[in-house]
Amino acid sequence: MVKVVFVHPDLGIGGAERLIVDAALALKSQGHDIEMLTAHHDPSHCFEETRDGTLSVSAVGDWLPRSVFGYCYALCAYIRMMYVAFYLVCFSGLAYDVVICDQISACIPILKVKKAKILFYCHFPDQLLTKRVSFMKKMYRAPIDWLEEKTTGMADCILVNSNFTAQTFRMTFKSLSGITPDVLYPSLNFSAFDGPIEEAGDLIPSNFTTMFLSINRYERKKNLALAIEAMGKLKDTLSEESFKKVHLVMAGGYDERVTENKEHYLELRELAQKLNLNDNITFLRSFSDSEKRILLDKCDCLLYTPSNEHFGIVPIEAMYMKRPVIAVNSGGPLETIADMETGYLCDPEPEAFAVKMEKFVKEEDLTKQLGEQGHERVLSKFSFQAFTNQLDSIVTNLCDG
Repeated sequence: MVKVVFVHPDLGIGGAERLIVDAALALKSQGHDIEMLTAHHDPSHCFEETRDGTLSVSAVGDWLPRSVFGYCYALCAYIRMMYVAFYLVCFSGLAYDVVICDQISACIPILKVKKAKILFYCHFPDQLLTKRVSFMKKMYRAPIDWLEEKTTGMADCILVNSNFTAQTFRMTFKSLSGITPDVLYPSLNFSAFDGPIEEAGDLIPSNFTTMFLSINRYERKKNLALAIEAMGKLKDTLSEESFKKVHLVMAGGYDERVTENKEHYLELRELAQKLNLNDNITFLRSFSDSEKRILLDKCDCLLYTPSNEHFGIVPIEAMYMKRPVIAVNSGGPLETIADMETGYLCDPEPEAFAVKMEKFVKEEDLTKQLGEQGHERVLSKFSFQAFTNQLDSIVTNLCDG
């Protein structure tokens, strides 16, 4: 048995959080002792396993600010994560063999004070997740970027979520050219998607024959406007009567603490109104796991709009639920979606998406045909058992090394 502690910035709801929760569940299923530390954990906005006692979660340092008057989010996140590490090392009283941390590597020097092995999971280089639009922003980010690269290289083992991220890692962290990160694809815990599905109730309208679904956080980098603009183009190609029966559900991760979530949600509502699509679009802000299953079950196709997404777990979830995916032809979807077999890979243009969306409106058997093939692809490539076996081997070898 290996004693493992996970250190994560914010155990809310998102792709990174889902992976970390799944990693903890995977190692726990192999008999390892698991603890999770985070700077923030809200029982009303988290994955069920971190709320119902399945996983032991401790939140420390939430009193530290998330920003300074709406600025310096990255710096504050680094400080919060370093505080969590400091608490673990100096005050937690926990005994551990391996620490698994992700997103923010600045905590690694503190974690190395003790002799435990450090595994860092790089979802994507943090410095690539923000734009440098001004000289002041460049100056502010320069030491943070340097610290990220320097401390990432201090980990005993580095994992990434796709070959695309591995390539980006090598191009971004020039001084770490001697390190080859291992690829550990995020998995899907099939049991969470099996079993009876509840009735939709008032969750979505019922007066449609074709439903498209977008699931992603309300963040501008997710390019959610693409789905709405594609609906606008689809409206131009269909008869008025046909388009009345087409619906798009925009289901987004939403956190009241995050200004961008609130702003972008309103921006998307305004866009829908501008394109006269209010009757054809439903906006949902945050949802439960059971509601996600309902949405995937009711839809005909998932629209996945981010460009250069490092991996993207939602297409995997959709394919497991036998739903095809239309996604941007870059990043992780190139590895998860088989073009014209389990869905379609398109340029990030409304016209390109609309052309493929029209096929689902007009070809009745397309969802079933591509959906079945997507289901088989997930079973063969992204099973929770394969993920568990690989992670267990990595952690065990790290301890023995």
